[in-house]
Amino acid sequence: MWDSTVLFAFGLTLFAGLSTGIGSALAFFAKKTNTKFLSIALGFSGGVMLYVSFVEIFIKAKDALVAELGYRGGYWATTIAFFGGILLIAIIDKMVPTFENPHEMAGIEDMVEIDEIEEHLKEMEEKQVSEHEGKRSSSLYRMGIFSALAIGIHNFPEGLATFTSALKDPALGISIAVAIAIHNIPEGIAVSVPIYYATGDKKKAFYYSFLSGLSEPVGALVGYVLLYRYFNDLVFGILFAGVAGIMVFISLDELLPAAQRYGEHHLSIYGLVAGMVVMAVSLLLFV
Repeated sequence: MWDSTVLFAFGLTLFAGLSTGIGSALAFFAKKTNTKFLSIALGFSGGVMLYVSFVEIFIKAKDALVAELGYRGGYWATTIAFFGGILLIAIIDKMVPTFENPHEMAGIEDMVEIDEIEEHLKEMEEKQVSEHEGKRSSSLYRMGIFSALAIGIHNFPEGLATFTSALKDPALGISIAVAIAIHNIPEGIAVSVPIYYATGDKKKAFYYSFLSGLSEPVGALVGYVLLYRYFNDLVFGILFAGVAGIMVFISLDELLPAAQRYGEHHLSIYGLVAGMVVMAVSLLLFV
């Protein structure tokens, strides 16, 4: 059950999920987030995920299902599973209220900068906190907690996507894990900053940010425990096609809009194209 391939896939999923902690650390140790770099990195992640979804994952899913169900039936099953993955992640996204959804929030630079946090904390130390300030801190703390919960919900299917990809093709799994890790960094910032702003406690902010990323390896673990007895070409094909749909939705709904929000439009597009090129070259190297 737990052979080296499974452990490797689980390790990749753990790495991708816990990169929310990297975002939290960047928020605390950098005076100001490098939004241009973040824009390029998010565009790069989106390019990797879009290219690999359409060029590699969808095709592999189709090949597996065609071998099991014939060309017509396999193609239909692949297409249905692909849009089923999109529908699943869209429903999950819709279930989280807009204000509490980190994917609907303003960019981190629009919300608050770290130097503003420190100034606010000094003011709280120098004078007694008024009722209004207390309510604002409570609201920010609630925002951070619900952001952590929302990210945890979103990351659950992402964990299954990374894990399944790594099981099928370890090289492909590495590429997807890196792309999702990049995408999780600003999510870590979205969780930790409001909690730190509200409490002044870096450890607590980092803890909740770190915890939100754990849902990815949990998603991988639950999916594997439930499905490992049934892992065959048919199940892999359906899962793979669903994974492609999930990754396309994440790229179009989260990564690319966030990339443009953090920086210039062209920077996000350059990052997108660079991600596609790197993904294409890496796949060619393994042909």
